[in-house]
Amino acid sequence: MNNGWIYREQIKPKNAGLTVLEYYTQNYHHSSSQQWLERIISGQVLLNKKVVTPETILQIGQWLSYHRTPWKEPDVPLNFDIIYEDDDLLVINKPSGLPVLPGGGFLEHTLLWQLKKQYPKDKVFPIHRLGRGTSGLMVMGKSAIARSQLTQQMREHKITKVYRTLIGNNNLPDHFNIDHPIGKISDPVLGYIYGAKADGKYAYSECHILERYSDKTLVEVTILTGRPHQIRIHLATIGYPLLGDPLYTIGGIPKTGFEEQNDTINVPGDCGYFLHAYQLSFVHPITNQSFTFICEQDF
Repeated sequence: MNNGWIYREQIKPKNAGLTVLEYYTQNYHHSSSQQWLERIISGQVLLNKKVVTPETILQIGQWLSYHRTPWKEPDVPLNFDIIYEDDDLLVINKPSGLPVLPGGGFLEHTLLWQLKKQYPKDKVFPIHRLGRGTSGLMVMGKSAIARSQLTQQMREHKITKVYRTLIGNNNLPDHFNIDHPIGKISDPVLGYIYGAKADGKYAYSECHILERYSDKTLVEVTILTGRPHQIRIHLATIGYPLLGDPLYTIGGIPKTGFEEQNDTINVPGDCGYFLHAYQLSFVHPITNQSFTFICEQDF
């Protein structure tokens, strides 16, 4: 069991006028209206640090806090390999299955929490993210200037990220590019999930087939934009979802909602596919030295 957590948020103009119960029911679909009602009545939800009723009308600027009781988090691999470290940054090899940030039932079983335990005196924070099921190279900022400079490199697309993944048999050319837009698609449980969307944001992936086997194909993908789940969505868009991907289907459309036959809810953090951040290149924020790291992975 972890120690529980307090989720704090300030009421924005679009939510003013809602009751406390309406606010949580409309914004957090992972729990039912009855579950939120029970939490509010039991005192797990506070408004400006005071117990509140489900019918209380919210006003702009007020603070809500949901005091979530301790829960048992799913078991995940918590260890990660340090590839490079100095006073300003850290490069690691994240294992598949370890979430980067809290969410979806994960709090302490996350990379961010483990970093805080290992570096209690430093504010080590990921510059970019990898999906829970994705393994491989990540760079972290340890100093304020490093975090700022590396984040700027990300915004300017100066950090190069190369991945390797597996898809099924195909007649695709050895080299091809995908530029289908990616955006939010409505989901009845989560609110939204990212997927291929004509009016989404621009996304660009360069793909190169490395090996063709009897039952699979090894593909190397360089992403020039960093949209959520970009590689999974893009390869599914052209008809070749990642082998074992439980969420994205042909066309880049996510399975949505509750699957009664499996008694499960499809979420982006589900694992089962092979996707590895194989190569990472950037400029050191202090020394201006060009770095390129490579991390091999069996498939």
